[in-house]
Amino acid sequence: MSHENPVSDVPKGLRKGLTSYGDAGFSLFLRRAFIKAMGYSDDALDRPIVGITNTYSDFNPCHGNVPDLIAAAKRGVMLAGGLPMEFPTISIHESFAHPTSMFLRNLMAMDTEEMIRAQPMDAVVLIGGCDKTIPAQLMGAASADIPAIVLPTGPMLVGHYKGEVLGACTDCRRLWAKHRAGDMTEAEMDEVSGRLAPTKGTCMVMGTASTVACMTEALGMCLPGAGTVPATHADRIRAAEASGAAAIRLARDGMTPSRIMTRAAFTNALTVLQAIGGSTNGLIHFTAIAGRLGIDIDLDSFDRLGLDVPVLVDLKPSGQHYMEHFHWAGGMPRLLAELGDLIDLTQHSVAGGTLADVVAAAEYVPGQDVIRPRSAPIHQGGGLAVLRGNLAPGGALLKRSAATPALMVHEGRAVVFDSIEDMTTRIDADDLDVTADDVLVLRNAGPKGAPGMPEAGYIPIPRKLARQGVKDMLRISDARMSGTAFGTIVLHATPEAAIGGPLALVRDGDRIRLDAGARRLDLLVNAEELANRRSEWTPPAEPLGAERGYLRLFLDQVTQADEGVDFAFLRPKKP
Repeated sequence: MSHENPVSDVPKGLRKGLTSYGDAGFSLFLRRAFIKAMGYSDDALDRPIVGITNTYSDFNPCHGNVPDLIAAAKRGVMLAGGLPMEFPTISIHESFAHPTSMFLRNLMAMDTEEMIRAQPMDAVVLIGGCDKTIPAQLMGAASADIPAIVLPTGPMLVGHYKGEVLGACTDCRRLWAKHRAGDMTEAEMDEVSGRLAPTKGTCMVMGTASTVACMTEALGMCLPGAGTVPATHADRIRAAEASGAAAIRLARDGMTPSRIMTRAAFTNALTVLQAIGGSTNGLIHFTAIAGRLGIDIDLDSFDRLGLDVPVLVDLKPSGQHYMEHFHWAGGMPRLLAELGDLIDLTQHSVAGGTLADVVAAAEYVPGQDVIRPRSAPIHQGGGLAVLRGNLAPGGALLKRSAATPALMVHEGRAVVFDSIEDMTTRIDADDLDVTADDVLVLRNAGPKGAPGMPEAGYIPIPRKLARQGVKDMLRISDARMSGTAFGTIVLHATPEAAIGGPLALVRDGDRIRLDAGARRLDLLVNAEELANRRSEWTPPAEPLGAERGYLRLFLDQVTQADEGVDFAFLRPKKP
């Protein structure tokens, strides 16, 4: 009796996922005939196939180096004995997507998953960078579950203006606030606009793109250093070549995403999120990725991480430096080494081996002050705190490391905006009834309400207060905020107002109390009055175009922030 290895019976290369014609032999014959039209030899077609995603677009400057990365990744695949096959997917850029890139993230995840399933490949190199692209790719790869490796596009280099180092987009927000306050002219802003983003690549601060890249490295889904190498450096090209070669090894070993992205690996990634003072968006995205594998992210457990994990990376918006400085200080391997027993080093990496091997090879850079030791953190306790209370029974998020310490316990009068449009219309009105001690509230800006949960949570300081020198106020919404932003801002209030969450019941003049230490966010209105308001509440009208297409699918299927704002039907069914 033969004892064949069942793995050897699994179709590989061009034999995978044959088109259905009712005759498998004919399907393979036809496939080989058509691919030979591209000039491939039989020898090439008999090798393992590695798909390489092309997310380049003229609308996506963060992915401007993707053609060079594809060429290098292809070279790596061929040097390792495989056949690279580039294929396009959706490209999303934060500043060019309407109504918001978050609205399109799940569409890109679906596109990525289905293209991986539909086309014959033994492994895939996922090239992404701008905020929502890597999360979408990891969501799709988790669901398709064939060997995969992420290749981030990398952060851009810093800019300079009048002797000051600048970075998109923390400094763009700071300078825009100065412009709103009348401290910078239109001409100065025009000049600044050419200095903030001087090269290809993602934002060079610890915004969402950098946060996701660092978390992906901690998750074990990209090569050591690949999360931080500047987009314009030769090391980024070498990382692409190495990623292509690694994809062949992953295919041969059958190392699928589900074997790497374990519950412990997600805990590692969330620990890093706290330690880097990362973007609040990181929690939503990795909740969605984990959800594709049936792994629930518990907000209270994440908050407990925030009590134990210090912020060690001194980067804007929580600190002073930029991503290129983090990279040359040793990057993620050095940070993992400093975190020590807070990281489970037994977890696998696409580099081969475990995170223990990554830490063992970490570079020590004498005199650097970007990555702090645990004995000298830039913030004690992590960057993010989960709030509960009657305004956020499903949780809300506060980026403590980028907030004003004096506002961590604050009570004030609510100034309510019913929508983004309402806020845009009234925020700068001279007759707006607002003081620096008030609490700005934006509602109907969540997953369903906006729709797409835009980064509108960074509610601007009302112009008349900005002109008085007010730099920060307590702000609350069911929206998201760019990871590059700063201030005392409570986000992701769940459930959102559009489905009847408590934020829908707040009225102008109500008292709201934040106690970050106690993890509380409360509307100081008695239960009877809130019950009366609820009986009078009606949901907002659906947006134009909601009767059909992707918007209809989005509104019907999107989940709340605590489930990652993924589509319910894309998450595995629980027994």
